[in-house]
Amino acid sequence: MTKVATLLKTVREEKGYELAEISKKIKIPVKYLYAFEEGDTSCYPNEPYCSLSVKDYADFLGLNGQEILRLFRRDYIQKNNDHNAVIASSGITPKTTFGVAMVVLVAFFVIYLFNEYLRFTQPPLLQVDWPRIITGDSVEIDGKTNPDATVRVNQDLVIVNADGTFSKKVSLKDGNKIIVESKSPSGKTTVEEKTLNPTIN
Repeated sequence: MTKVATLLKTVREEKGYELAEISKKIKIPVKYLYAFEEGDTSCYPNEPYCSLSVKDYADFLGLNGQEILRLFRRDYIQKNNDHNAVIASSGITPKTTFGVAMVVLVAFFVIYLFNEYLRFTQPPLLQVDWPRIITGDSVEIDGKTNPDATVRVNQDLVIVNADGTFSKKVSLKDGNKIIVESKSPSGKTTVEEKTLNPTIN
């Protein structure tokens, strides 16, 4: 079965025409004439200009324009069907791609909501670096918690840095029991406490 693309190119070459020459006479851009001869559907013009151009090109070459147009449409449809069949056989279709994208987005959204739920319902992290050696009548209490938590050391409010770290100097004159409390925005609390004794030399 002779394809229209091959037929157009063969007849043109036999008659000694150049694409630029034909383009000037029938007012069809060279790029479209070249695409028709190569069967490059990606460069075809939109309809109905595409079909009209093929018919005019065939008529100019002395061929039966209507018959060539019928064959052209057959070849064009067949090529598109083959292309779609390849895509379908690979399982990659616009519908499949959209479906996968939606599943991924929903999964990320669910994970985000779950993490937010845990962050809201669970008590905050609290790590206190208790000093091992105590000299004098005061001690520096360092620790780390959630950045959005509120920290109190022996009921005194402590500033929490952007990375969750905090520090507080505590006097031991009124007792050696240190209570560190971290409270989340939802009201959940985590408490660490320890009795500190000065180091005896």
